[in-house]
Amino acid sequence: MKELPKLVIKRSEELYESAKEVIPGGILGIRRPYNFVPGEFPIFLEKGQGGVVWDVDGNEYIDLLCAYGPIILGHREKEVDDAVVSQMEKGFCFNLTQPVQNELASTLIRLIPAAQKVIFVKTGSDATTSAVRVARAYTGKTKILRSGYHGWHDWCVEVKEGIPEKLYEDVYGFEYNDSEGLERLVEQHKDDLAAIIVTPVGHPLGNPVVEPKPGFLELAKELAHKHGAVLIFDEIRTGFRVSIGGAQARYGVTPDLATFGKAMANGYPISALVGKEEVMQVISDRVFISSTFFPNSLEMVAALKTIEILEREDALNKLWDTGRWLMDELSGVIERSGIAAQLTGIPPMPYIFFPRDDDRKYKARRTAFYTYMIRAGVFLHPYHHGYIAVRHTRQQLERVIQTTEDALAFVKKTVG
Repeated sequence: MKELPKLVIKRSEELYESAKEVIPGGILGIRRPYNFVPGEFPIFLEKGQGGVVWDVDGNEYIDLLCAYGPIILGHREKEVDDAVVSQMEKGFCFNLTQPVQNELASTLIRLIPAAQKVIFVKTGSDATTSAVRVARAYTGKTKILRSGYHGWHDWCVEVKEGIPEKLYEDVYGFEYNDSEGLERLVEQHKDDLAAIIVTPVGHPLGNPVVEPKPGFLELAKELAHKHGAVLIFDEIRTGFRVSIGGAQARYGVTPDLATFGKAMANGYPISALVGKEEVMQVISDRVFISSTFFPNSLEMVAALKTIEILEREDALNKLWDTGRWLMDELSGVIERSGIAAQLTGIPPMPYIFFPRDDDRKYKARRTAFYTYMIRAGVFLHPYHHGYIAVRHTRQQLERVIQTTEDALAFVKKTVG
């Protein structure tokens, strides 16, 4: 393990100061500097290619955050971008819909177990909010039980400032994989229960990423149907990453509705609500969902090409194989280090986690670890699980393994 100098991020910092003059906080949401390691991480990126990104100061990083998940193939995937450019020659924003809508919808119906009908929106928050509206209209009921992060809209946002309580007072949270807690909550609200919405792979902020315990997703479906409610899987992160048909295909539980986004179009802004025909039909009959930009075709073309590549290359099965190898290697590194760290998650979405300890050193360990990693050119997030992309090379991931070993040695030396 060698000592590493602090990154030069002078241009990033200058741009951040300029941004604060014109944008509240300079940057929106989780991309603000205090969500990383302040003073250590870049604030503005310049470009990307494959599994690598460069910041505005010219520093190069292996990108294991992948834009928080949308980059499934790699940055600037040529086939995807070329398809988008070709569509630009026809135009892409009209007062009517272009035919590519039907082709993409048919593709999702072919691949996703829950998909009998499909609508396209733009963001994950659009899709989950549409799902909740559809569930309430279909059931004629109000209460929503939720587990996971479902976006920034009023009914589910974690920060309640600026939102009247009445806008989320019919929404109740439960812990992922807590079957008994879910059963209790259902019993309390069964008479007015519209939906249970859950992320099928748990990923609470700053905590271990976990797979569903045997029977948990099945129980959620059983309880929802027992009381005339709708089961919704929020697959914004897991869709087109956990498998080509989403986590529902991998774990064998088909919900009534499901949301997809992020990896579906390799970075282009599109999401989808899919579901059973009888549930989705309320969108035609009585639910209003509309936006100027929902029908734009560039994102649909990007999604079709991304899915084509994923299928043609059997990419997600290969990604799982690569991820298993990576996690096996990282597990060995962590075990040999003697540091209280845990490798959690699933092969396409790994996360190195520092659990709470009696000496309360976990925060210092986390800071030291992620400081070393970013200085060494590996872009991860201290509080958010990582992602691997199809275009990450073996050489790049071997470098991640070696850097992790060096970073843990640094933690041991500086924190203990």
